[in-house]
Amino acid sequence: MSRAESHPSRRAFIGATGALAATGLIAGCESPATQPRSPSSSASTTRVSPIGRYQAGITLPEPAQPNLLAVVAELGDAVAVGPLLAELGQAIRTLTAGTDPRLLGLPPGDLTVTIGVGPRLVRMADPSLPGAEDLPRFSREQIASQARGGDLLIQICASDALLLPVVTAALLAQAGDRIRERWRQSGRRGANIPVDQGLSAPRNPLGFIDGIVGPHTTAEQQRHLWLSGPAPVAGGTLAVLRRVKLDLPQFAALSVADQETVFGRRRSTGVPLSGGTIASDPNLGAKTPDGRYLIPADAHVRRANPNVVGVGLMLRRSYSTDEPSPGLLFISFQNDISTFTNTLTHMDDSDALLRFTTTTASATFLILPGFDQQHPLGAQMFH
Repeated sequence: MSRAESHPSRRAFIGATGALAATGLIAGCESPATQPRSPSSSASTTRVSPIGRYQAGITLPEPAQPNLLAVVAELGDAVAVGPLLAELGQAIRTLTAGTDPRLLGLPPGDLTVTIGVGPRLVRMADPSLPGAEDLPRFSREQIASQARGGDLLIQICASDALLLPVVTAALLAQAGDRIRERWRQSGRRGANIPVDQGLSAPRNPLGFIDGIVGPHTTAEQQRHLWLSGPAPVAGGTLAVLRRVKLDLPQFAALSVADQETVFGRRRSTGVPLSGGTIASDPNLGAKTPDGRYLIPADAHVRRANPNVVGVGLMLRRSYSTDEPSPGLLFISFQNDISTFTNTLTHMDDSDALLRFTTTTASATFLILPGFDQQHPLGAQMFH
């Protein structure tokens, strides 16, 4: 799904996202903060530094790597959170540097590992901090208790899919019996299509180019993506993960024209049904001569439009999944959880796309601020 679909200066097209943005939409893999890079470097396997103000796996590399594995785990009540996070941070440094023998000789390439903590751990540190709030329940959910929430997120992304299980095994071995895995999901993104202003995006599993709106510039990221405070979370962000089962046969049975009215965009080009270019803001007021909206009232680009909902922007991506069922893993990053919850609530009301979706796992995490050798991962929150 594409999540938010329009914003005053939203001419840039995020070269990352995947898809279904509200139903349980997606996320991504990128790294420390700098200006987004052009897609010309997308296929590179240049090392991505894990240290800095922001964790890797959020805004760089750009576009995001094609392969992801997300592991959601819980911690025992007596576990010392600070030392565990510090150890994971150190392991990330050696794994991404290629010096960890647990890599089994595989070159790390553009490997990134991103760590987040769930609402329960945030409340343990300080219940007033961003990230202390659990996600509400929404319609079209069939989520087992084991697949709802969690204490720890380990997001691993790389161009080389062979790295994912090897790095996951190394990090889980580092944590040992201090954590218990709840669920995991692997996913992949399709080839990036050049779109606008040096940016690109892949198609989602329903065949549509996705992820046209998001915080692309440094100024937009400061406003919509990164937490500015308080001190223990400054440089972090809030992530939402939703695993979504898609009814592909039902959607494929629609004519192309009907599929386009579901999204509000042309399937082949991504151009809004109101016209213009793929980077054009959808004209939600445009009508046919007989008075019908060119973009239907229940079209996804209208229902998920941030201006209509009255929220900020999400950095979001979706990854195609095969197991446990065909669908996608949606991940979004934002500095206000209401950006996601208000959008999905608005979509829940009547978004034509949602009738083809069922969410089977859901969680939110505070992605911790960046770290380095002098400032261990999570040190400001968990002393």
